[in-house]
Amino acid sequence: MKQTLNLGQVRSFGNVEFLARQLVEGFITGLHKSPFHGFSVEFAEHRLYNTGETTRHIDWKVYGKTEKLFVKRYEEETNLRCHLLIDTSSSMYYPESNYGKMTFSVMAAACLAYMLQRQKDAVSLTTFADTIDLQTPVKSTPSHVHKLFTQLDQLMLQPKPLRKTSAADVIHQVAEKINKRSLVVIFSDMFENADKADTLFSALQHLRHNLHEVLLFHVTDKKTEEEFAFEERPYEFIDLETGEKVKLQPNQVRETYQQAVKSYFQDLKMRCGQYKIDFIEADIAEGFDQILTSYLVKRTKMK
Repeated sequence: MKQTLNLGQVRSFGNVEFLARQLVEGFITGLHKSPFHGFSVEFAEHRLYNTGETTRHIDWKVYGKTEKLFVKRYEEETNLRCHLLIDTSSSMYYPESNYGKMTFSVMAAACLAYMLQRQKDAVSLTTFADTIDLQTPVKSTPSHVHKLFTQLDQLMLQPKPLRKTSAADVIHQVAEKINKRSLVVIFSDMFENADKADTLFSALQHLRHNLHEVLLFHVTDKKTEEEFAFEERPYEFIDLETGEKVKLQPNQVRETYQQAVKSYFQDLKMRCGQYKIDFIEADIAEGFDQILTSYLVKRTKMK
């Protein structure tokens, strides 16, 4: 069952840790109905068997239960280091009614933090707009992860106005600071100037050059930001990062807008593929299974 939440209710409830636990436990319970059948109980201590490697470490008891080949992992294999990066620029607080993209990103990051804690993996949190706002150490202790949840709660409060994104500069800084091979997970709407695309991909390539794995969740409100599905009446559209305003009716620009956005997003996706970066479209209306499944697929591939 798809794990969804009313994003407005998430903000009013204000307990990210509790909600993340509920979502992850529900997701894991549902794994037995998915291609990951049998992985829900064992995935902290095992990894999938790779064809061609020795069969000496296959766990035959797990095979008997799941009919899938899992290999027992040694201690040094189980410890993943994961860095969660959340874009906190003003455009991430759209739609204003529920701060949808930010609320979604916070809950998705909280779910991953909880899952990492279950697996005894280390996690850090970095928040950024044009500069880094917060960068925590990477740890696996319960007190550290609890503190991350508290910091995630804070992100759903009233945003600072007119904050632009400078993801490229921030990613370069993060790449310089991470000294051990890690998984870097980025939540961003990627609304940076199109003419800065080369700079952005240079930064992402910096992570890959340092042998880090990258999951880029492209967070959007697909209905309005991609399909431009507004009612046919006059609107005043406001750029949340510059404050620029324009008055128009949606049908005046819809076709041109859709083409431009489609071209930009396709270019992002293609270039991520070239750099072997996992680019995942994350529509805030589609729930959190898309996030957890993408993480789990990446986790099984990392040794």
